[in-house]
Amino acid sequence: MLKISRYALSVVVFLFGAYGLITQNFNLNDIMFFLLSLLMLIMGLEEFQRGKKANGWLFVAVFLFSLFVSIQGFLLS
Repeated sequence: MLKISRYALSVVVFLFGAYGLITQNFNLNDIMFFLLSLLMLIMGLEEFQRGKKANGWLFVAVFLFSLFVSIQGFLLS
């Protein structure tokens, strides 16, 4: 289940990023950062399941930072 979610979120984040770069329209960056934070959380959970706690905590830290950035972007725009 986590693997499917990771692949789906990866594709969606990539499409949001490609759309922003091609059209020079960066209005969707906040949504992209939110989805990227969810992707980091899923990757962290996968690392915890594999027993790699150091990588898992690193992904969780990146999740929290990306979540903070996306929420700040939502509030400021």
